[in-house]
Amino acid sequence: MEPVPEPDYPIYHHHDHHHSLSNTDIPVNSITRPPTTDSSSSSTLSRYENQKRRDWNTFCQYLGSHRPPIPLAACTGMHVFDFLRYQDQFGKTKVHHQTCPFFGLPNPPAPCPCPLRQAWGSLDALIGRLRAAYEENGGDPGANPFGARGLRVYLKEVRDYQAKARGVSYEKKRKRPKEKGPSQ
Repeated sequence: MEPVPEPDYPIYHHHDHHHSLSNTDIPVNSITRPPTTDSSSSSTLSRYENQKRRDWNTFCQYLGSHRPPIPLAACTGMHVFDFLRYQDQFGKTKVHHQTCPFFGLPNPPAPCPCPLRQAWGSLDALIGRLRAAYEENGGDPGANPFGARGLRVYLKEVRDYQAKARGVSYEKKRKRPKEKGPSQ
């Protein structure tokens, strides 16, 4: 079996790390540690807030798993790219390579060896939650690595590639103009 080629959209290889995540690996500083909450208060949070907290904890563990650990204050857009690459392994969306006979087909008729990746919409939502969590946990809004221009460009490239590879459109739905009632 031939090796599966990498996708045509950019995957940023900063370092190839083998990450084993544990809470003891998280560097201690004022903006890395997520706030602690007791179990009763977490049940009153919205689904969004709970997901944002889980995402933030995962990102902090990811930074802490580096050797040496990366304090959040030193986190850059490149670390966020690395995190997205790490998250790709947990994806459930089939993204066909350009050489795959099913490239561009929304409903392939048979299995293929193309990889499962994180869907663009999931990555976009993840970055949005982490961007908010960064600032809520004391990060400088002017230095928020989740708002980096290069990251927005990358997400657009992923969206465009996945749309072509999967044969789906990610076009924004346009709002219909309000219908005017009878004029008087």
